[in-house]
Amino acid sequence: MSVTRGSIPVDHPARHRSPNRLNPLSLRAYLATTTRILRQLVGDHRSVAMILVAPSLIIALMYFMFVDVPTRPGAPSPFDNACLIMLGVFPLIVMFLITSITMQRERVSGTLERILTTPLRRLDLLAAYGTAFSVAAAAQASLACLVSFWLLGLDTAGSPVWVFVIAIINAVLGVGLGLLCSAFARTEFQAVQFMPLVIAPQLLLCGIIVPRAHLPEWLQWISNVLPASYALEALQEVGAHAELTSTAVRDIAIVVGFAVLALGLAAATLRRRTP
Repeated sequence: MSVTRGSIPVDHPARHRSPNRLNPLSLRAYLATTTRILRQLVGDHRSVAMILVAPSLIIALMYFMFVDVPTRPGAPSPFDNACLIMLGVFPLIVMFLITSITMQRERVSGTLERILTTPLRRLDLLAAYGTAFSVAAAAQASLACLVSFWLLGLDTAGSPVWVFVIAIINAVLGVGLGLLCSAFARTEFQAVQFMPLVIAPQLLLCGIIVPRAHLPEWLQWISNVLPASYALEALQEVGAHAELTSTAVRDIAIVVGFAVLALGLAAATLRRRTP
């Protein structure tokens, strides 16, 4: 480097460091955070049971509830309808609860503040949580689908692979919503209180209890902006059609969009300091 009259040439390397270049320190911090969260989940046996075992046990209970219920010729069995709903609902509910409580615990313990002093950016931190919980969601969906299709005889016109994919997408949506809601909670109890506020209306208006077409018009408008409505509709399309329909593709894209939006809003509202 040459200095002439106190000036630095334009081609000085410090002036052209690209801010978009992948930072190895940030990548290592992201991987370390993801690994730490997975280790915490594995070490928490209650969380593992809630994520993996509880959905399969409840689906098995539903099977024995419907085993003697008569089915009209040519119509899907009541168990098939109920099981499809549960495969879509469980990942959303469970991952919302686990994520919101875990994130709030990180904030209260001061772990979140220490992580944010590292080169890890907020979006990278949320991506680490999303990755870790998506792995847990994939394990949950795999076990639930295995029990449903191969042990309990769940029958769908479409491929079980699409049921599995939609279940994972619903779980990622639950992760995004959980991370977003945890930003507005002060305690773990407050994080749980977001459950009836965020999840319950979606379950009531997505068509599980009353078909969406039979709802009052103003409730249909609300239902149309809730992601669970499209998640359930996508599962119903897979259950009724052998090929993936355009409606199912649209619904899956909408749910993915909601999940990405929730993760982005969660990163934007992530506070650096614990109040």
